[in-house]
Amino acid sequence: MATIETPELAIRLARAIASDISLYNEEKIADGIKNDRLFDAIETELAEGRELYLSRIAPQLAATSNYFDRAVVDVILRAKGHIRSKLW
Repeated sequence: MATIETPELAIRLARAIASDISLYNEEKIADGIKNDRLFDAIETELAEGRELYLSRIAPQLAATSNYFDRAVVDVILRAKGHIRSKLW
């Protein structure tokens, strides 16, 4: 499989991975938000997602971007803003 070289495709990949994490871990994510421990609750899933993302994009793109982190915030956190939390 070819390495992703463009920011547009890297963003799309990051968002797809974050979307899968969100879809398959709804309960963990909701519990993590409610109890202010989201990143602990899905630590394994995020690590696996990041590893997949980094394995698919060009090294120079990985070194100069934070697309995966932004996708986690945009796709997982923003979409779950309706869940009650101590933070909001």
